[in-house]
Amino acid sequence: MHVVLWDTRKRDVSKDFAGGFGVGQYPGDGGWRGWVIHRFFTRDRRPVTLLFAHLAAIFRRLGHTVEYSIDRMPDGADLIVFCPSLITLTLERYAIVEARSRHPNARVFVVGLLASVMPEAFSDLDVTIVRGEAEQLYWKLDEVLQRPAAEVHLGIIDDLDRLPFPDWSPFNPQTFCIGYDFWQFPTALIQASRGCTFKCGYCPYILLNNTVRFREPEAVVDEIRYGIKRWSFRSFKFRDPLFGLSRPRVYRLAESIGRLPRKIQFSIETRTELMPPEMLSVLKSVGLTSVTIGIETPDKSRLERYQRLALSEDRQGEFINLCRKMGIRTVAGFLVGFPDDTDESISRVELYARRLNPTYANFNVVTPYPGTKFYAENRDRIAEADFSRYSSYTPVLNYDNLTPEELTKLNGRSFNHFYFRWEYLRDNAHLLWPALQRFGWGRRSSAVPGSARSDNGHPAVPRPLSGLEMLNRKGLRQDTPHRPRMVSK
Repeated sequence: MHVVLWDTRKRDVSKDFAGGFGVGQYPGDGGWRGWVIHRFFTRDRRPVTLLFAHLAAIFRRLGHTVEYSIDRMPDGADLIVFCPSLITLTLERYAIVEARSRHPNARVFVVGLLASVMPEAFSDLDVTIVRGEAEQLYWKLDEVLQRPAAEVHLGIIDDLDRLPFPDWSPFNPQTFCIGYDFWQFPTALIQASRGCTFKCGYCPYILLNNTVRFREPEAVVDEIRYGIKRWSFRSFKFRDPLFGLSRPRVYRLAESIGRLPRKIQFSIETRTELMPPEMLSVLKSVGLTSVTIGIETPDKSRLERYQRLALSEDRQGEFINLCRKMGIRTVAGFLVGFPDDTDESISRVELYARRLNPTYANFNVVTPYPGTKFYAENRDRIAEADFSRYSSYTPVLNYDNLTPEELTKLNGRSFNHFYFRWEYLRDNAHLLWPALQRFGWGRRSSAVPGSARSDNGHPAVPRPLSGLEMLNRKGLRQDTPHRPRMVSK
């Protein structure tokens, strides 16, 4: 069987973000300064969604040929797989209609978060809507193919280590780069865990599953090693919403990364309370270059209203300062465009961002993603039915105190005021351009004051959480990273 993975690069979408709904790129509102910021945000070629890389591996493992097609419908397809984003939904619907016309005997699968949350968007098309985690096709493909075109519910994967490693071959991976996280390329996406245990009302990451499932750290490093050997990846972006939730696993992971034959760069997404200084030090010593955190807003009452666990300003500031001193970039997300926002409340977010002064600040407009509590609460406020505008930078609601145009202008102002400051360059130049550190700019010790060091000079893993001790307890080998049963290479 010949499988086509159909995709689009239009509308500047990154499908792996917003839980799988996808996000756009900052359009650059606000004159020439906005244009400069827009050019920076769009300079990268981000990797294809991790789901497609897993599916490529799965279909090939099952004996099928795989082709990746961007914005065209190739000939000879027996199965065509679409992974729509909210922003490109109309484009993918048109492509599905073309696929049914050109390949009437082929099967068409629609996978991803959109298929799970909004199956009605495809109910008028002759397709199979695969709800749940589509990687379950590894075990259920024949069963699904035997069913007529309809919805199938596959659920979630209990043991993530049973999946084959992602196959990036069809996607030209040598071109992948994420410049705000790394300065060594190409870049791959990877996961050490899936899911989130929090209940933020506006977040789509909890729609499929509100628990966290972990991979074995040694299997994750086996995947990294394979990516280095097979595609020469030099950097890896972890797509875990809550990296660091299991501290013993993080230390085991760091210890295994430290035994790789070459140094890599990697980035994580987490919450500040999950990254104590000693853990940051250990991760930095084995290649951590960037940490993404969601700051959202300094308004604690607003965060609590949407069930977001708020942290103190001091704690967030201390975390960003610590990362800066250790030479770790911080990518901080801020939210504007709550229904009751005003010019003053958005100005407070902007001023807070400037005070924290992370390496990168991203000001997103709160978006009512279908299936979230925020969507249900504000459904009557939705002014824009065109999902192509749900980029996370475009206002789509009716607001109490602002027009959409005013909100767009204020959001552009936030970007411009944050980035075009001497204080921003003073504090972050050595992170933006790491070569400056060779001349002493921003050079600081990456160790936590008072932390012990191991024989190889890296910050030592705290004794209660030693990776080798964890391996000993499990009775696993110590000479090479453990390779769990059924993990493919």
